[in-house]
Amino acid sequence: MKKNWLWWKHGVIYQIYPRSFYDSNGDGIGDIKGIIKKLDYLADLGVDGIWTSPINQSPMYDFGYDISDYYKIDPLFGTDKDFDTLIKEAHKRNIRIILDLVLNHSSHEHQWFKESASSPDNPKKDWYVWHDGIKGKPPNNWLGMFGGKAWEWSPIRRQFYLHSFLKEQPDLNWRNRELREAVYEMIRFWLDKGVDGFRLDVINFLLKDPQFRSNSFAFGPNPRPYDLQNHLHDRNQPDNHDIMKELRKVTDSYPDRMLVGEVYAPFPDPLLSAEYLGNGKDELHLAFNFAIIHEKKWHARVYYSYLHNWYKSLPKDGWPCIVLSNHDQSRSRARFGPGKQGLLRSKVAAAFLLTVKGTPFIYYGEEIGMDDGKIKKDQIRDPVGKKYWPFNKGRDPERTPMLWSGEKNAGFTCGVPWLPVNEDWEHTNVEIQNNDPLSLLNFYKSLLTLRKEKKSLMQGEWLPLNEGKENYLLYERKWEDESLLILLNFDKKEQKVTLPAQDWKILLSTAKRERTHHSAYIFPEAYEVIIMEKNKE
Repeated sequence: MKKNWLWWKHGVIYQIYPRSFYDSNGDGIGDIKGIIKKLDYLADLGVDGIWTSPINQSPMYDFGYDISDYYKIDPLFGTDKDFDTLIKEAHKRNIRIILDLVLNHSSHEHQWFKESASSPDNPKKDWYVWHDGIKGKPPNNWLGMFGGKAWEWSPIRRQFYLHSFLKEQPDLNWRNRELREAVYEMIRFWLDKGVDGFRLDVINFLLKDPQFRSNSFAFGPNPRPYDLQNHLHDRNQPDNHDIMKELRKVTDSYPDRMLVGEVYAPFPDPLLSAEYLGNGKDELHLAFNFAIIHEKKWHARVYYSYLHNWYKSLPKDGWPCIVLSNHDQSRSRARFGPGKQGLLRSKVAAAFLLTVKGTPFIYYGEEIGMDDGKIKKDQIRDPVGKKYWPFNKGRDPERTPMLWSGEKNAGFTCGVPWLPVNEDWEHTNVEIQNNDPLSLLNFYKSLLTLRKEKKSLMQGEWLPLNEGKENYLLYERKWEDESLLILLNFDKKEQKVTLPAQDWKILLSTAKRERTHHSAYIFPEAYEVIIMEKNKE
């Protein structure tokens, strides 16, 4: 192992949405055996870990984010033995496995909830959030993110239970010590199996205001009622951090494991995400800051501000992670635009992702420039899209099947895909890009190879040499005596850029350039990426 190298800190993580990655049995839905069959592809790409969206047993009201048995693999994705094989085969290739863990809520079909809902005298009566209500109505004005009130009446218990999302997703009561210990025991089960880490879903939601006070109202352009509240009392409670410390202790009792948290906010706040790192050693190992995903403007200044704000928010011993896309937000390619311009911007974004300080997360298909899919109203599967169409078309567009080849259904399945394959599958797929030395896929491979060779990219400091106002970024990555200079031109025109006084050896460029650069100036072409190293000769 490399000196001071930690896979979750200095490696690269690849997110897989299992339904859409690769279907091994022809039912139109991706599965665990499909992931196993593509491990060589992932190893060749150069990733160090894969995070899979939920594969636990679930009735699939929210496509796995409603778990009915935390200890079981859903038959839709395979068997428990298949998962054991996935861990074994991934570890053979030095690829770690991160499971998606949903801890704010379970499925209403979970045995814990069935028992809790059966009687106010059941031993698990307080494992979920229950309330008598006030004069036959919910105790407050809290809303469900997926529509309607956040409270559902139980005629058996004659009480309301809380659900921050669908009514089929009742919220667990994290103020109950028995519930906490049951969750920690479950986490140990997966760590004992060899799971390397967990991505924690909406981890800032766990605790709610014990007084059940109503939220105040905000004002904005978003017509979704949920977003018209200031969520002061149904998330981000101060004592959430006590739970983060407990989760960290459980995880740290196993060697070389990690936790990465989704800290949800409608308008991403780097300070809020950074809070969930604690002092950098006592809460989560990593926390997502989604500000760049929500930013539609393409300009170097925007990307510089994202990094500057993120880095300055971190605790002294905290470590950032960087992400351009995920399963809940429109794909980055959709923000960069179509055609050649979109491709060139995708290369700039890829270089940004893989050369700045932090752990990069690549969303499946991002490495080939997958765009959002076009989903007709009658093809919608996501409950968000069904509820809010046409204002919000849901999350299906960013969850369409991976584009593997020019075969039928882009090589994803020999059956009928659960979501339609993107219309450009014949021109945008892994097979075509593998054979094109100038493709986005091969550019990703080059960046990942370079990253593994240069400690400054994995572990070094980020030293900005400008702030992006000129629509390019120039920064240095330094580790001991190794120094790399990265130039990213965000502009559609050639620019003149002043370099630090030094002879530079060009390691990677998206344009044809001489290997050594002697001049104090360089003229990057439109959307060019240039990575240089101090010439030691």
